Amino acid sequence: MAARVQIIDYVEQGQSLYIQLKIMDTGAGIAVEGEVRFLGELLYGELVHEKKSPLTDAARLETIAYLKTHFGR
Repeated sequence: MAARVQIIDYVEQGQSLYIQLKIMDTGAGIAVEGEVRFLGELLYGELVHEKKSPLTDAARLETIAYLKTHFGR
C-alpha cells in the first residue's frame, strides 16, 4: 500500500463532486492535504495531476483508484 487516503469532507453540486482529503504517502514519508474534484467522470486537482502532484507516482495512482471506486465514478 503506497497511500493511505482519509476523506475529510465532500460536497456534490450537480455533476461536480468536491473532495477534501488527506493522503499519507508511505513511499515518500509525507502527508499532504488538499482538494480534488470530479467533474462528471473526470478527476481534477494538483494532488492527482501527473506533473504537479507532490505524491510519488504509486501513491498518486493508488489515490486515484481509491477515489474512483469509493465514489463510483
